[in-house]
Amino acid sequence: MSRRAATLTLASVLVLVLAVVGSVMRVPYVALMPGPTSNTLGTNDKGQPLIRIEGRQTYPDQGHLNFTTVTYRGGPGGRIDLFTALRGWFAGDTAIVPEETIFPKDESPKQVDQENTRAMQDSQQNAEAAALHELGVPVTTRVVVDGVQKGRPADGALKPGDEITALDGAAVSSVSQVTGTMAKRAIGAPVTLAYTRDGKQGKATLKTVADPGGKRAVVGIVLSDQYKFPFKIDISIGDIGGPSAGLMFSLAIVDKLTPGPLTQGRFIAGTGTITPDGKVGPIGGIQQKMIAARRAGATVFLTPKDNCADAAGSRPDGLRLVRADTLHDAVQSLNALTSGKGTVPACTR
Repeated sequence: MSRRAATLTLASVLVLVLAVVGSVMRVPYVALMPGPTSNTLGTNDKGQPLIRIEGRQTYPDQGHLNFTTVTYRGGPGGRIDLFTALRGWFAGDTAIVPEETIFPKDESPKQVDQENTRAMQDSQQNAEAAALHELGVPVTTRVVVDGVQKGRPADGALKPGDEITALDGAAVSSVSQVTGTMAKRAIGAPVTLAYTRDGKQGKATLKTVADPGGKRAVVGIVLSDQYKFPFKIDISIGDIGGPSAGLMFSLAIVDKLTPGPLTQGRFIAGTGTITPDGKVGPIGGIQQKMIAARRAGATVFLTPKDNCADAAGSRPDGLRLVRADTLHDAVQSLNALTSGKGTVPACTR
């Protein structure tokens, strides 16, 4: 056999070995790819309005206000192979990230899914509160027990879903009120919590204990602010998790509750978390979300200011990036886009 033939044979064998190894070797990385987008002004996969409002006048809308998502491959129990990771590193629409970016080492995949589901639920509630805040519609809050820690004083006395109405006789309407009072309480001192459960009033007097750090008095409950809205807003999006659709939910609600369409028929997409007072927060996977939006037909993409630098560096052709610091800013920008009057803040590096 000639030297040339021997070299080719050896190279072929090495390629074959690498191919076999690459196809079976699992690596602790996750591939992030553009996911589906959904029009918040449209319908869900059951043909029902994605956002339905009852008990308040609504107005016709048109165009698109799409929220965007990221899909992934990999993770504990289903890791991608080495070749998939290598292809992803060279693909323009895929990001390969360490597994712990999506699945923290101290959490199971089931826990991550549950957290994402909860984050979406919180996002929807925050979006509703932010939209009504933008429109000047009064919203009241209530303090609800999210969880009770086993072995703590509240275990057996309070349950998830209980509404805390008073602490030591003083009415409370926000978690910050409760935590502010508890911060002043001496460890071991009792507290009396009035609550409502299934329409019935109750009270629980509990002796406080030290938190894990030994510095604060606690009774072992996790609380959250929930909102009382003057009319019904229902958001139905199916099996999608995470908080990043908040901004787009809020915009759709504002659009439905005000005369004249915000989009004037434009295809607008975007992303961003939202707080009840309308502040827009950053998200992950901005590059994949922009690609998904452009593929769906979007020409404008609303971008949280803290994502602007990354977004501007990888913007798809034909997609205009508009910076969104707050819900109010986003509404003003859309009005300026459709009217041709006013300034529209751009995303820059």
